[in-house]
Amino acid sequence: MDEGQDQWIRVPVGDDAARWATRVRCRRVLLVVHNVTSATRLLDVLPLFHDDLGVQLLATCTGSSAFRSGIADLLADTGVPVLPWEQALATPVDLAISASFGGELHAIQGPLVVLSHGIGYTKRLAAPSTEHRAPSTEHRAPSTEHRAPSTDAVGVPRSVPAPVFGLAPEWLLSDGAPLADALVLSHPEQFDRLAAACPEALPTAVLAGDPCFDRMLAARPYRERFRRAFGVRRGQRLVLLNSTWSPQSLLGDGGGDGDGPGDDVLPSLLPRLTSELPADEYRIAAVLHPNIWHGHGPGQIRAWLDRARRSGLALIDPLEDWRQALIAADLVIGDHGSVTYYAAALGAPVLLGAAPLDGLDPDAPIADFIRTAPRLNARSALRSQVDAVIESHVPQPGPMRFTSSVPGEAAVRLRRAFYELMAAPEPSGPALLEPLPLPAPEPAPRTAPLWVLTRFLAGPEVVVTRYAGPAREPAGTGDAHLAVHEDTRDPGQLGLADVVFRDGPPDDQRFGPPGRWGAEVLARHPHCALAAYVTGPASCVVRTRDGALLRLTAGTEADADPAVYASAVHAWLAAGRARAALVADGLTVRTGGTAHQVVVTAEADDATASGGTRQGPRATPADRSTAHASGADTPRAGRRSPRTGS
Repeated sequence: MDEGQDQWIRVPVGDDAARWATRVRCRRVLLVVHNVTSATRLLDVLPLFHDDLGVQLLATCTGSSAFRSGIADLLADTGVPVLPWEQALATPVDLAISASFGGELHAIQGPLVVLSHGIGYTKRLAAPSTEHRAPSTEHRAPSTEHRAPSTDAVGVPRSVPAPVFGLAPEWLLSDGAPLADALVLSHPEQFDRLAAACPEALPTAVLAGDPCFDRMLAARPYRERFRRAFGVRRGQRLVLLNSTWSPQSLLGDGGGDGDGPGDDVLPSLLPRLTSELPADEYRIAAVLHPNIWHGHGPGQIRAWLDRARRSGLALIDPLEDWRQALIAADLVIGDHGSVTYYAAALGAPVLLGAAPLDGLDPDAPIADFIRTAPRLNARSALRSQVDAVIESHVPQPGPMRFTSSVPGEAAVRLRRAFYELMAAPEPSGPALLEPLPLPAPEPAPRTAPLWVLTRFLAGPEVVVTRYAGPAREPAGTGDAHLAVHEDTRDPGQLGLADVVFRDGPPDDQRFGPPGRWGAEVLARHPHCALAAYVTGPASCVVRTRDGALLRLTAGTEADADPAVYASAVHAWLAAGRARAALVADGLTVRTGGTAHQVVVTAEADDATASGGTRQGPRATPADRSTAHASGADTPRAGRRSPRTGS
């Protein structure tokens, strides 16, 4: 056996596979994976071979990508036999499917189909080697060193733009002949660009739509379910950050020395999002390109975005849940990547935080979109920009029209093309794609300190506006207080908190009953006025400084973080209003334009029966002023006290 062949699999392919396999007359379909990004498109089409007992699925990785992390786990999750690349090249197959041009695709022994793993072929990229095995064949804007020097009419050197990835001869031809037997396109405009760039490959073009987009279109009726799964509450707007990879992306730092202070947008944007967008009126989430996750490492991404995550930012799974997040979004702050264009195709408002044009084919529809879409102004107030784009948005027909000319037909067209290349009859059942799964519930934990503004309306109604970890004191009217999660990264903030809260099941023995936990918190933090234990998505138990134990339960139409209700009760009591009125009449808590009815019930005291202690006297305003002056380290300095009005 040659060196390396000891790693080759023996079943269901191999020299003696017929001895061990159970079904030996199957046609072989090879999924050719370049990186995790391209694999997502292969997973889209995998169901087209379901229920066909005459097909054996195989997978392989070309090893041609700079982004190799995550591939092994992804392939293992498919449960499909994985061939080492050398064995894949040595194994005759009836069909090979790739969503990239990386690796020696010309050496595959069988018909080859190439799919796009984005919204068609739109980006310029330095040409691969003649063996079609460039060290890296990733989609990115080429730098000047990738451009061959040329001269103009008077002999002055000039740059020649890199070829368009997937449409130029450098990518499509091998020894002058088409590399692929079928090149899948999603719209006739791609035929026109292909005919102009590489007419030799035009006979291989197949108009088959976009299976990824079709899955999103089919899932749009379930938008509200997706929103609830991502923790979007009634009255909230979901603002989704989206970044492709490369230094010119929204997450990128501009590369090199940069061209100015605007190149690195995200470090200033993230804290401003939580400083300017109230936590209960906006849900913030992020979808990052798999090449970011697997290039820098998921742990590094979480470390970079730690403060934003503690302020409520949700990181969306880049493999499974990003499509659902696009459907759920009220606004996408994005860049020149395919995901941003998909968002526009779904009709979502888009605000461009990064918009380089030099790496795009100027004739591609996405280039026109990037030229005309509204831009984020990093120097202007964010909330006014976000609200204006959402409220004035009129979906443009271009993105949806150019994403697929045959929406809903990708499954039928692709399966027909696959089986024709295999010279095999299609299965008798309909060609169907997998529906997008409902994401696992995505909570919105906020352990960053919350700056809370409250004001009273007529009757028992309190307006509450919370800002998570603001970089500076937010503007707004009303009394202010500080609410701090007990698990805050900065325990010094607990000594300054007016409200200390946590969440968990009410029977968690680590904390004891909620009333006992509240008594311990108030004894530990003498400047705290109210402790709140959130027991579920619609309820919490609060203990006040004078020893009262109250249960706050959301009414039928209420839908807010129960810690908001606790802040409203604190404001009510701090203003000197009667606790008995809360128990008798309940409370209306308003976040933005949404009203939440809250029922207030007096609870039996469970603190002293289990060894808890009664709270000491409430600290005086002078005591609180001294504590705040000595301990404030962020916007809490100079905050207005709800007791003093200062």
